[in-house]
Amino acid sequence: MLLYMSNSASEAQSTPLHSVSVAGVVVREDGKLLTIRRADNGAWELPGGVLELDETPEAGVRREVWEETGIHVEVDELTGVYKNTTRGIVALVFRCKAVGGEERTSGESTAVTWLTPDEVEESMSEVYSIRLLDALDGAGPHVRSHDGKRLTPTR
Repeated sequence: MLLYMSNSASEAQSTPLHSVSVAGVVVREDGKLLTIRRADNGAWELPGGVLELDETPEAGVRREVWEETGIHVEVDELTGVYKNTTRGIVALVFRCKAVGGEERTSGESTAVTWLTPDEVEESMSEVYSIRLLDALDGAGPHVRSHDGKRLTPTR
């Protein structure tokens, strides 16, 4: 037993740990995008969060968007995979359409609003606005990395 625990400890130190998150780019018929102002840091982002162990990515997106905004969505397609190389977070981003519900805030959001693509670029940091803009271009899925502040140039 001690030998097993010893091996596990050394393996844990050498094995990188990652978290998988999901987010929904909810596009309204007029082209506006659903966004939230996060309660923890005041930043504008798209709704999303950590994927639960027992749920599919699509189910996670539906749950996270509803929990943070009050909007029920239908998931259309994967539009991007984004890795925060500093924090070890891999985000799967899906384009969605609203199918019901009403906008409301939650414990994770202090505001919920619909922004134009230009307003998204003005309101969000580049590492988050690019996720919404990538979802609109139809050329995905995009694969990008960033350090939490700046996008890593693609090769």
